[in-house]
Amino acid sequence: MSENATITLTHDAALTPNQVEQVARHSARVELSSSGTDAITSCRRQLEKILDDGLPHYGINTGFGSLSRKQIQSDELEQLQLNLIRSHAAGVGDPLPEDVVRSMMLVLAASLTRGYSGVRLEIVEQIITLLNAGITPVVPESGSVGASGDLAPLSHCALALIGEGEVIHHGQRRPTADVFREFGITPVTLVAKEGLALINGTHLMCGRFALIAQDLRRVINAAIIANAMSIDAARASHGYLDERIYKARNQPGADRVAATLREVLKGSSIVVSHAADDPRVQDPYSFRCAPLVLGAALDSFDTCFDRLKDELGAVSDNPLIFDTGSDVPDVVSAGCFHGMPVALPLDTLAIGIAHLAGIAERRVYHILSVFDPESELNAFLSPKPGVMSGFMIVQYAAAAMCNELIGLANPSSVANLSTCANMEDYNSFGPRSAAKAARAVQLARSVLATELLVGAEGIEAHRPHMSGPAVEEGIKIIRTVVEPLTADRSPSPDIAAIEKLITEDAFSELIPN
Repeated sequence: MSENATITLTHDAALTPNQVEQVARHSARVELSSSGTDAITSCRRQLEKILDDGLPHYGINTGFGSLSRKQIQSDELEQLQLNLIRSHAAGVGDPLPEDVVRSMMLVLAASLTRGYSGVRLEIVEQIITLLNAGITPVVPESGSVGASGDLAPLSHCALALIGEGEVIHHGQRRPTADVFREFGITPVTLVAKEGLALINGTHLMCGRFALIAQDLRRVINAAIIANAMSIDAARASHGYLDERIYKARNQPGADRVAATLREVLKGSSIVVSHAADDPRVQDPYSFRCAPLVLGAALDSFDTCFDRLKDELGAVSDNPLIFDTGSDVPDVVSAGCFHGMPVALPLDTLAIGIAHLAGIAERRVYHILSVFDPESELNAFLSPKPGVMSGFMIVQYAAAAMCNELIGLANPSSVANLSTCANMEDYNSFGPRSAAKAARAVQLARSVLATELLVGAEGIEAHRPHMSGPAVEEGIKIIRTVVEPLTADRSPSPDIAAIEKLITEDAFSELIPN
């Protein structure tokens, strides 16, 4: 999808992670379909049928949360919605990255377009206007417990829609009112139900989940190539990749990883070079069990991505408005806003990511320590061991990152704290799950960049022998940004350069379909 792509919001189609990324990071334009317009306006008409019926309807003419038993008079409904946004914009900390906020805005707009929230058309149009203009609300990082929607973050976003708060435009943080004047944007005035509809959803954690999924897929591609490089760098066996092993084990992820490793290593002369008289009968677990470990992580990720797919087609507002075909719609209050369906997969991702990086660090340790003389490598891949330390400390850095990953793998969703005078007595804390998963992907990318750095250097130490063509192509890609190690230098820029390659998905084409 090109950067000039247009994403069309409809009432019956889910977003994809790729679409979220295109809007959040590459300024793809957003438009509203005619079916989406019809769904929004039809639902609003249904809502307006009950505004003057004198009955209490949660969030429409009542207070919120534990104040829901207080009915609000019709002449105060606009003030009710305005007060809701202002009072709930209670986030603290540094602003969330712009791409995360933009992903949240897109998921919010898509949810409202499905026609169950009762907002007017101009509300969704205002969100789209800001997205297309590159105007991003300033949203503090902390404040959502991920249960009654991402209340605080979405309230900061809603502040911008009404012309209040601050926004970022062209990298500058400015008052929203000033930017609106420059663009000729009129702030919206919220009417019945609209304030609540804007903040009662899982849109922050869902939007961020989509970006995490995109980043993680690129890290996985790099992990496969890095694993293959390490195998030949350590002069390890290819025997444990025998497909009969994985048919017998009956685990699909392991079978898939082993098949991919066999394919990318096919044609290696390194493995042939030590086929005879090699005294080793088994390799360490970090090599021999890698298909099982990585395969288990990938199977787990796939399950998590399925839940993301579901959430990107969801409505997570409360209450929802259903057209009954009669003069009176059903206004149903439930728990659609609860974040647990998103929080649990995000917590699960962090566990799998920790294994993805952890086993890579162990292979880096094995290669650099050269306690296995059959690897025929210099200690720490040093050009002159003793005088030069080579890559000694890159393993320390990888170990430090893996230690942090261990902490990030501790789930946020299992510890409950009640809110709103105990009306909201079981929360998901999904936004923290999302923040941890995003950090875990970042750390794993760095660990995998380290393994690629070490693996490429190790394979080149075995010249003139060659690894498989796909692995050799991976080394060529690395060599476009990192030179071979001929003397000690800071490895940090090299690792950063390879991280950038991973971010750009430079290794994906090396992975067979």
